[in-house]
Amino acid sequence: MKMKRSVRWFVFGILMLTVSVLSLSTTSSAQIGIGISVRIGPPALPVYPQPMCPGPGYFWTPGYWAWNDAGGYYWVPGTWVVAPVGMLWTPGYWGFAGGFYGWHAGYWGPHVGFYGGINYGFGYGGVGFGGGEWRGGAFFYNRSVVNVNVTNVTNVYNRTVVVNNVHTSFNGAGGIEARPTPQEEAYGREPHTAALAAQTEHEHAASQNRQLFASENHGRPAIAATARPGEFSGPHVQRASAAGEPSHAAPRPGNNGTGNQGQMSSHNNPKPDKAAQKKMEKQQRAQEKAEQKHNSREQHR
Repeated sequence: MKMKRSVRWFVFGILMLTVSVLSLSTTSSAQIGIGISVRIGPPALPVYPQPMCPGPGYFWTPGYWAWNDAGGYYWVPGTWVVAPVGMLWTPGYWGFAGGFYGWHAGYWGPHVGFYGGINYGFGYGGVGFGGGEWRGGAFFYNRSVVNVNVTNVTNVYNRTVVVNNVHTSFNGAGGIEARPTPQEEAYGREPHTAALAAQTEHEHAASQNRQLFASENHGRPAIAATARPGEFSGPHVQRASAAGEPSHAAPRPGNNGTGNQGQMSSHNNPKPDKAAQKKMEKQQRAQEKAEQKHNSREQHR
C-alpha cells in the first residue's frame, strides 16, 4: 500500500513539473514574439543630429516610433545610455506581415542581430553597428559616425561607414525588404538582456508627452534626440531637421493577398476595433493634409 501511494505521488510530481516547464516555455516565447500589431504603418524616421556623447561608457540607442492605443504613433527620442559592459544594443523594428505592422523589441547582447534592415543612422545603417566596439572592458567610439568630444572621451578611432539616405521605418512589403543573414540569425539565438530600466522609463516618459505624437508633430518631433534618458529639455535636446513621409494603412486583401480588416492593438485582442480604426484614419487624413501644407510652404521658400 505504501509503495502504491509513493508511486502515485511520484507520477503526480512529474506531471506538475512538466506543466510548469511548459508554462515557462510559453511565457518565454510570448515575450520574445511580437508584442504590438497595428493596421497603420509608422511614419518615416525623422532626420536629426546626434547629441554629444555625455562621457565614456555611454552607448547610443537610436530613436524610434512607438505605438499608443489612445494616440497612435509617438516618437521615442534617440538617447545615450550607460551600456552593460561588453554588450551591444540591437534596435527594435516594425515588420509588416499578415496584414499588420508588428513591433519586434530591441535587446542587449554580445553581437548586434537583425533589426529589419532599417537605417537608424549613427552607425546603424541597416546591418550591424559601425559606431564603436568593445576592446576589453572599454568601449571605443568611431568618430566617423558618432558625436564624441575627444576631451571627455579618449577611446576613439576613425573608420569610414557608408551612409544612405533611406528613412523608411519598417521591414516588409512596401518598406525595407531585408531578411536576416545566417549570422544574424545565430546572433538572435544568443543570450539576451531586455531594455534597461532607464530605456523603459524613457519610452514611458515619451508616451506622456503630447508633442512627441505623430498626430501633433507630423513626423518632425521637436525632441528628436537627447543626451540622457528622460532629458526632454535643455541645451542638449536636438530637434528634427526634416520629417519623413506620413504613415499609411496596411495594404488591403486583394492588393497583396494578405491581411485582415480593422485594427489590432495586441496579439491578445484579435477582433477588429472599428471605432479605433475610424479614429486613426481621421487622424491619418489630418496628418497627410498637414504634411502636404508643410511641404508646399517649403517649396515656396
